[in-house]
Amino acid sequence: MKLLLTDSGVRNASIRAALVDLLGKPISEASALCIPTAGYGGPYGDPGGPWRFVSGRSPSPMTGLGWKSVGMLELTALPGIDRERWVSWVREADALLVNGGDTLYLCHWMRESGLADLFPALHDTVYVGLSAGSMVLTPRVGEHFAGWKPPTGDDSTLGVVGFSVFPHLDSPDCPENTMAEAERWAAGTAGPAYAIDAETAIKVTDGTVEVVSEGHWKLFNPAS
Repeated sequence: MKLLLTDSGVRNASIRAALVDLLGKPISEASALCIPTAGYGGPYGDPGGPWRFVSGRSPSPMTGLGWKSVGMLELTALPGIDRERWVSWVREADALLVNGGDTLYLCHWMRESGLADLFPALHDTVYVGLSAGSMVLTPRVGEHFAGWKPPTGDDSTLGVVGFSVFPHLDSPDCPENTMAEAERWAAGTAGPAYAIDAETAIKVTDGTVEVVSEGHWKLFNPAS
């Protein structure tokens, strides 16, 4: 997959240009599947968040970018659907738009549904993560972001990328997410870790990592 890991969606021209570059065509010519599942997890999950995400009324732009088509893929429904059927939906999509919410809940359902097993085969698919949708691809989230308790009991995630992500840096909605707190969090991670704000995304293509930002970010524990 080609990855665009955002904090708060496609918020500015730089992140939008990165998305178009990954797609290889205009957004208006691309089809997307949105995955709202993370919005239901954790103590603050409610039906309104996933609805705003799916309907394009979220303050974090994802589904309302002018796609040729947008469908919804609810991971908790997939175990009850014929696998070949939903796998064909995923393979036909140009992009997967993955909602924020609770990272560990999302990780559980990506594994339980079988979607995570499909990722290595999606060579041309563009994965666009929003907050938890970005963090789920990292090796672990850290106790700071551990909410819903998975059956495994730990904070490990999918490990598709080799770095961790601390989102919502200096956000007025998350006043606890300061640079000082990000530094403490990063000290507990085993590898590179990025703190990013709402105007920042991380683009990953063929293992190459590029920060796309009109805001603020910092890399902790850079690889030697």
